[in-house]
Amino acid sequence: MDLSDTPQEARFRARLREWLAEVLPALPPKPDPADWPGRRAYDLGWQRRLYDAGYADVHWDASPALRMIFLEESEKAGAPYVGANFVGLLHAGPTVAAEGTEAQRARWLPPILRGEEVWCQGFSEPDAGSDLAALRTRARRDGDDYVVTGSKIWTSHAEVADWCELLVRTDPDAPRHRGITWLAMPMDAEGITVRPLRTLAGSAEFAEVFLDEVRVPAANRVGAENDGWRVTMVTLSFERGTAFVGEVVACRRVLRQLARTAGENGRWDDPALRRRLGRLDGEFRALWRLTQWNVSEAAAGGGVPGVGGSVFKLRYSGARQELYDTAAAVLGPDALDLDRPWVLDRLSSLSYTIAAGTSQIQRNIVAERMLGLPKGR
Repeated sequence: MDLSDTPQEARFRARLREWLAEVLPALPPKPDPADWPGRRAYDLGWQRRLYDAGYADVHWDASPALRMIFLEESEKAGAPYVGANFVGLLHAGPTVAAEGTEAQRARWLPPILRGEEVWCQGFSEPDAGSDLAALRTRARRDGDDYVVTGSKIWTSHAEVADWCELLVRTDPDAPRHRGITWLAMPMDAEGITVRPLRTLAGSAEFAEVFLDEVRVPAANRVGAENDGWRVTMVTLSFERGTAFVGEVVACRRVLRQLARTAGENGRWDDPALRRRLGRLDGEFRALWRLTQWNVSEAAAGGGVPGVGGSVFKLRYSGARQELYDTAAAVLGPDALDLDRPWVLDRLSSLSYTIAAGTSQIQRNIVAERMLGLPKGR
């Protein structure tokens, strides 16, 4: 397999490097992590710059090779990541592109690409996290609307979102994986209460969302009524298959920084630490190749990733935790100082074996859908 750039890819890489070198020094300072309106404006501003330069739809319409080049060069240059645009750009947008009507694609996709609207994810509930099919938020049809009552938790970016990709139960008498519907809910609708949640790392990118007789137009339903579980599997395949690709590049950058720091503070003399760093280097190189395979598979399958995304999610979650445990070993006593590099990242890494489907769920998917093993009881 020849992994070198084609002439077209080499031109794309050179043009992107030149553009990043020109635009990044002109960016405003990053806002305080607790300033969510400021973070929203910063992230949308970056997305608009990408749009104006012709890079906004690289996650959707570019070839797998160009997508990988974009992510690799952006991360190497220290460019902003998607931030508050995460759900819209990497989850909801691709789902609407794959499953929405022509009118829905025309309404929702351009504002995402132009950096005009933010989406949040309303999937998990207090009693339906990894067991997502146990969700109980109800939606009853009333004329041209669905009337929604219930609650969601761990709703990413809800406090600054314009829209929510929302899962509701429209047929309570149907089997668990049926009777679910995927809706696009406007976050300014009457009856919505958002309560931010503070994480172990001190950030508040998640929220509880309470829904009290919220009216959502039936025209905002993506897919057929009661077919939401299938549409949700499309969303989750993007979340697990392609949404973390930029983070793999970031982890490889952190790994290089750890090696330099270990050389500077004398910990490089520890052979066990050197072995850990070497093993992690091999792990993230393999994850990058798996990412390339998953993105290529998605392109061949009409844009929707396959179950290989669960293999990636399972391996990446563990590797990320080990990376930041190794960072603690490199820092030594400084690993207790929250102002030191990587300390807050280590705290946030603890959530990765839970977020986007627990590792236990990913093992079940791999066992049942890839290995053909019988379903657990």
